[in-house]
Amino acid sequence: MLHKNHIYRITEFIVGLLFGLGLMLSGMTDPGKVIGFLDLFGAWDPSLALVMGGAILVGFFAFTVAKKRSTTFLGGVLRFPTNMDIDKKLVVGSVLFGAGWGLAGFCPGPAMVSMADGQPKALVFVLAMLVGMLGFELMDRFVHAPRKTKSISH
Repeated sequence: MLHKNHIYRITEFIVGLLFGLGLMLSGMTDPGKVIGFLDLFGAWDPSLALVMGGAILVGFFAFTVAKKRSTTFLGGVLRFPTNMDIDKKLVVGSVLFGAGWGLAGFCPGPAMVSMADGQPKALVFVLAMLVGMLGFELMDRFVHAPRKTKSISH
């Protein structure tokens, strides 16, 4: 008999597989196609606008249904973000995300799929992303957290 935790892991695997397949079929794992979409004043390729429009439409209906529920379909707790502030960290993070996407043609999801597909550029991107994430954690832990503690104690 399957334990509830196993059902969660199997479901997560299937959803991840579908997401990765969707990224591949839509062309989001092709950096050239992504950069072509972002090149508004050059050889613009608008086809990814349909992908984004479809994602927004699916997300809209999914969140409409989810907001009426208190549990997931598998019975887990359903949590929504409570922080609605647009702060410096959010803006800087968004700019870095956009710059990385525009320069490399990858964002995290498609990069993981492309790396699994054997694309060397994706491997470099994922390694750089991991170094950036580690750098953020270290800065947050050893630079920002001590400052917050000092300002609270004074």
